[in-house]
Amino acid sequence: MTAKHTPDRRRPLLQYHANAKLTLRARRDLVERMVAGWSVSEIAEMMNVSRPTVYKWWRRWQTEGDEGLQDRSSRPRRCPHQTPRRVEQRIERLRRDRKLGPARIAGIVGMHASTVHRVLVRLRLNRLRWLDRPTGRVVRRIETSRPGELVHVDTKKLGRIPRGGGWRAHGWETRHKNRQRVGYDSVHSMIDAYSRVAYSEILPVEDAEHCTGFLERAVAWFADHGITVERVLTDNGGGYRSTAWRDMCAQLGIIHTRTRPYTPRTNGKAERFNRTLLDEWAYVRTYRSDLQRADALDRWLHTYNHHRCHTALDGQPPMSRINNDPGRAEAGLRSLHDGAEAGAIDTETGVGSARFVAQSPPQHWIVDRSGTGSPGREVSANERRHMAGTVAEALNVHTLVFPTTCPRTGL
Repeated sequence: MTAKHTPDRRRPLLQYHANAKLTLRARRDLVERMVAGWSVSEIAEMMNVSRPTVYKWWRRWQTEGDEGLQDRSSRPRRCPHQTPRRVEQRIERLRRDRKLGPARIAGIVGMHASTVHRVLVRLRLNRLRWLDRPTGRVVRRIETSRPGELVHVDTKKLGRIPRGGGWRAHGWETRHKNRQRVGYDSVHSMIDAYSRVAYSEILPVEDAEHCTGFLERAVAWFADHGITVERVLTDNGGGYRSTAWRDMCAQLGIIHTRTRPYTPRTNGKAERFNRTLLDEWAYVRTYRSDLQRADALDRWLHTYNHHRCHTALDGQPPMSRINNDPGRAEAGLRSLHDGAEAGAIDTETGVGSARFVAQSPPQHWIVDRSGTGSPGREVSANERRHMAGTVAEALNVHTLVFPTTCPRTGL
């Protein structure tokens, strides 16, 4: 894992073109022929180059050895007409402090706008989006080279939906009428920095117990998809500073890193995912209950991971960067429906064997907390996959909601 400047996306220093006469291999052949006793004229005619070119590479090899056959930069050692360093520093201060463009800066320093732009390019400050607006410093982005090298974990509080629907269902003017204090749920999410593959659960709070439980289940889910989590990045929430979280990371062999206090941009991938989660799932339509909203989460996550194009991945879905069987998710959904048809799950009561549930993709168990048969908090099946075989009896489960047909796979 490395931290790099965003604008440092230049191509390699020098690249061979298709019709290059002397590549590195050809230069070595030239030297070998000189060592073998060939004349300079014969080598120049054989390799279709001039005699001075043959002498040039021969002298370089005699002086520097094989390193002398490498390409060198054509940039001059000195440039008398370059903009003075003092003027460049003034241009840099105006750019960082006042966020001015080349035309505005040119009027202040008395130079042409194109010259100011070349200075900004040389300083890698020519794009304002590369700068952190409050501080004026170049943004350093975390870049990884493989799945699981770094995952981001964060939570997002989400208000529970009152019985019958909230103000989003009945209008803003009804927000003070028959107001019900239903509290909040926390959406815990883990996103892989390399592939952007994401896993989320809806939990009642974000304390140490639920954070560590989510970590264990999320790591297991990533492992099922061929991703070994090596490092996790979180903010400084109480659950992530607890002893239980530290012990769970040690047990799973994961290195834990926390962001600097009051610096959420360090965990920017998770923060941006939370925004996408709200825009495309939580607030994309009007939900009448927590049950309806939570039931849509798994379907949306499947679409996000397998079908939704991601701008950071050149328009490809996150699962395209994972080296696993592309049909694994579809096979898992198919096994779920096959299990219901074979009687592994009672479609009337929704209760099935613990063995089948453990092998199924994430689904939602509807937990009756009061014992009266009214729907209570929705718990992802992954939250219960590591528990004892008597999960249905212990949790008083009365309903299992199946996903709707996937528009892309038809399953």
